[in-house]
Amino acid sequence: MSIDHYEKTADRRYTRVLTIAGSDSGGGAGIQADLKTFSALGCYGMSVITALTAQNTKGVTGIHAVPPSFAGEQLEAVFSDIGADAVKIGMLYSAELIETVAGQLVKHGAQKIVLDPVMVAQSGDKLLRDDAIEAIKTHLMPLSAVVTPNLPEAAVLLNQDLLGSEDMYAAAKSLAQFGSRSVLIKGGHLEDNNSTDLLYLAKEDRVQELKGERIETLNNHGTGCTLSSAIAAYLAMDNDIETAVQKAKQYISKAIRAGARYRLGHGHGPVHHFYDFWD
Repeated sequence: MSIDHYEKTADRRYTRVLTIAGSDSGGGAGIQADLKTFSALGCYGMSVITALTAQNTKGVTGIHAVPPSFAGEQLEAVFSDIGADAVKIGMLYSAELIETVAGQLVKHGAQKIVLDPVMVAQSGDKLLRDDAIEAIKTHLMPLSAVVTPNLPEAAVLLNQDLLGSEDMYAAAKSLAQFGSRSVLIKGGHLEDNNSTDLLYLAKEDRVQELKGERIETLNNHGTGCTLSSAIAAYLAMDNDIETAVQKAKQYISKAIRAGARYRLGHGHGPVHHFYDFWD
């Protein structure tokens, strides 16, 4: 059967989501968490690997950055043939890499971009160079539908102290000035009984609080990657931003709760991405 004949007779299409991020050899975060999330939510996942990390539940012991030119080749390969209905961006190690990624996204007219400005691993290990911070604000935030920093990442991006929940609204509004359509500040680092995130929708100048119960567990490795990937997946399914974020919040909460019953490694274990399929 020829390719042309097959393309004419095939009547189904995948929902395609691309992750641009680093590889976690321990499987709990990064590319691995993203692809698990896409699969769990019924999407076809593709990847552009920006860095290799030697990593497990206890921490990061090494980072090997992919040359920006090769990251560009990966992007060109995916977009020129398969395309993407949404894009999730995670770990980008340097300013040069960020500029390369942004250039390819603009070239191919990528839409529904979710930017997770990964700066520090769960273990506290630094995951990007200092020159990358300004490049994120200049080149990637204006392209993004949703930017998903946690409170410490928001503080770094704004170069100011953010002490608690009372600072989240002002921080989200300030971050939106860099050009994204919305900002989701994650409140997991707040010390209270709830895990409340704050979504700021720039066009409407409106804030939505997303409350959730704090789940006591060591298995919180990759939660940020998983949440941002779930948002991208739901955007790819044509949900609006607010709905996609709400559904993603529900998904990560259930994945954390299901994963809390497991033990993997000797540090911070992963969430259970496939809780709906096996227990």
